[in-house]
Amino acid sequence: MTTVYWMQSGGCGGDTYSLLSSEFSNINDMFHPSGIDLLWHPSLSNISALDQLSLIENILNGRTPLDILILEGAIICGPAGTGMFDARNGRPKKDLFHSLAKKARYVIAVGTCASFGGFGVDHAIEASGLQFRKRTPGGFLGEKFKSLSGMPVINLAGCPCHHDVISGALMAIANNVELELDEYQRPSEWYSTMVHQGCTRNEYHEYRIEESDFGEMGCLFFHMGCAGPLVPGPCNKMLWNGQSSKPRAGVPCFGCTDPEFPRATPFFHTPNIEGIPLQLPRGVNRAHYMVYKGMAAEAAPERLKKRTSKV
Repeated sequence: MTTVYWMQSGGCGGDTYSLLSSEFSNINDMFHPSGIDLLWHPSLSNISALDQLSLIENILNGRTPLDILILEGAIICGPAGTGMFDARNGRPKKDLFHSLAKKARYVIAVGTCASFGGFGVDHAIEASGLQFRKRTPGGFLGEKFKSLSGMPVINLAGCPCHHDVISGALMAIANNVELELDEYQRPSEWYSTMVHQGCTRNEYHEYRIEESDFGEMGCLFFHMGCAGPLVPGPCNKMLWNGQSSKPRAGVPCFGCTDPEFPRATPFFHTPNIEGIPLQLPRGVNRAHYMVYKGMAAEAAPERLKKRTSKV
């Protein structure tokens, strides 16, 4: 069995709720057939507090092997590096996590807060991702940290992380499938393409058929702040609850898999110069983009221009 210890720190618990929204009506139906033994989860486990303390002691002493250590939520280091803003039984959670990380075969950061620090990086709580603070390598465990498998922290970014990404990563490790990671240590299996690449609004984007309100059919990138062309993620391909995604429902992508999430600019506004977004997809030349989009708008088919129905 592949053992898993799931720890929550500075976060909202949204990744756990995401996992509970997967196709498995009972979470044990996912874990057990895959050979995964969930030793502890703060919301899903029902062992006593004393039993949990004994479990931690056994892991730290090497009597209980720990294959996967999961962190949900950012590591809280404040105030002044003590970590006492997030303590358990009078001990900073960060110290417990650091000790457990030394015993783990794999370490997984679930969600953007655990991966990159999220909301509290520049706050008094001194939040940190496990190996990044926003885009800066290092983080709580340090840039050179490797788990016992020789792998760095595996970052399953998202706010929350997609439930199929969480279960897919756990199943891959349980079945000895190697996960290739990108520059921010996100598995390429799910983070190698932009959210935009699966968007049902792509044709509107190509012809620059723009919207300035929610729930309409056109593109949300030019006015409404959609980050779909800018960030990687599977949301438009592996639909949430097998049903939908933000753009499919007429809401802009928030860019929640990006190390800089949440961004400094408003979610529902696109900073631009002469109607061209300040931030363009990687490798795109601004001058060429302006010319191309102007020509594309002129060539837009009437069936797209005359869209009338809501999503």
